[in-house]
Amino acid sequence: MRHPVSRSTLTYACASALSLALLTACGGGGGSSGQTSDGGVIVAPPPPTTLRGTLIGSAAPVPVTVNGASVTTLQPAAFTQLLEAAQKGSSTITGTPTCAVTTFTLKYHTVGGAGEDTDAATAIMVPSGTDSACTGNRPVLLYAHGTSVLKRNDMSDLSAMEPRLVAAMYAAQGYIVVAPDYAGYAGSSLSYHSYLDASQQSSDMVDGLRAARKVFTAIGAHPSSQLLLTGYSQGGYVALATQRAMQTGYPGEFTVTAVAPMSGPYALAQFGDAIFGGKPTLGAAAFLPMLINAGQHANAGLYTSTSDIYEAPYAAGIADLLPGASSLGDLVAAGTLPNDVLFARDSLPQGDGYASFFGAGNLVKTSYRDGYLADMNSHPCGVNSADPLNCMPTHTLRKWLVKNDLRGYVPAVPVLLCGGAQDPVVPFQNATATADYFKAHGMSSPGLTLLDLESGIIVDQYGSTRLAFETAKALLRAASGGGAAGDQAVRDSYHAGLVAPFCMRATRDFFQNK
Repeated sequence: MRHPVSRSTLTYACASALSLALLTACGGGGGSSGQTSDGGVIVAPPPPTTLRGTLIGSAAPVPVTVNGASVTTLQPAAFTQLLEAAQKGSSTITGTPTCAVTTFTLKYHTVGGAGEDTDAATAIMVPSGTDSACTGNRPVLLYAHGTSVLKRNDMSDLSAMEPRLVAAMYAAQGYIVVAPDYAGYAGSSLSYHSYLDASQQSSDMVDGLRAARKVFTAIGAHPSSQLLLTGYSQGGYVALATQRAMQTGYPGEFTVTAVAPMSGPYALAQFGDAIFGGKPTLGAAAFLPMLINAGQHANAGLYTSTSDIYEAPYAAGIADLLPGASSLGDLVAAGTLPNDVLFARDSLPQGDGYASFFGAGNLVKTSYRDGYLADMNSHPCGVNSADPLNCMPTHTLRKWLVKNDLRGYVPAVPVLLCGGAQDPVVPFQNATATADYFKAHGMSSPGLTLLDLESGIIVDQYGSTRLAFETAKALLRAASGGGAAGDQAVRDSYHAGLVAPFCMRATRDFFQNK
């Protein structure tokens, strides 16, 4: 599906469960902001941390409409109807639901980017039924969602594509799913979102799981000792950051069985350097302001004024713009954001094939980019795969990226890193660079699995998933007319529509063997 603002419409957005034949990309308030009107940070004293993970109210079941009827528990047959009504053939990808699923929402206390007390919500998806996969003590799967530009994004809403896909892939197959919405979304009073802030986002996930554990008995969830972590895109990053936090900060509270990050920007310093080095990615004009805004709220001092970074048409309103109430298409149409034109037409260097990211109406000032590039030249990161962050940048954004790069520890549990080598949104180099770091510090197979859906290998346990992925690409290309139009359709759908469901399926296979 070609969207008129397709290069910005999905940043690391929701994964869409589509038919085996056709998979397409999906497009994707209140409280104290902690910022002045021009984005300058107001530093407030940190609140008590004793509230973290405590409940706000009780868990409430969330109804879903199937065939005109509102139900709180989706029986397997009704769930199949829901999947097929959304897109014919979806259950072929996810597998036919085995368990009934009841979804709850629960609010809890967590912290914002500056350590301030705030509220957030989590979805809890509980399987039930008579099948052996649905009874007894069930594994707990902590899921981190992909980027959304809409504050109303809610993982308990099964009418939306990503929650429905997660419920079908995992809850309907016997996993108790805890899926936090993140502070700043789904009715949270936080006016911003701590996008790719490893400390805040992992704290939020930890607190969401703490809160969920407090209500498991009341909502009929019976957890086993298995705790599995996964997430897609932004959520892949958050899942790995959460495993790190649990391993290094909460070893007595959480015992993780395995972690499976999918298509995430784990090598954040490398990712940022590639963008500013002339190879921007689809959606960069949306996620870059979100990332910078998160750092500003965390007191990283990334700017004195937004006009230090952004061109005049955008600077005045860009702080706390995303997530918000408007879609990216509406923001682009209103002139509030450009359609992924990140840099000026004459700004250098420019990677081959990246001309569309350079032009009139660009977002980032050339002077700011030049300062970033000068720091890259003076303080190159990633020179040594065993010590990629030993680069001592002085540019404030690069310092923030290095601080939040996840190549600084080694997981003590089995890891699956899944993605696709042609991803135009989150380059697969994030996964390979992270795997290289883990390998340089002693991780090897079977503890570490790097899964590229493009590899063509069909003799291992993921062979059938790779074949289905290739079939989906081919059918989408053909349905879009083949040639350049078909290639564009695959590119537009690649990150969220094509890779996401097949990496989720591979992740489920990975977890079933743990």
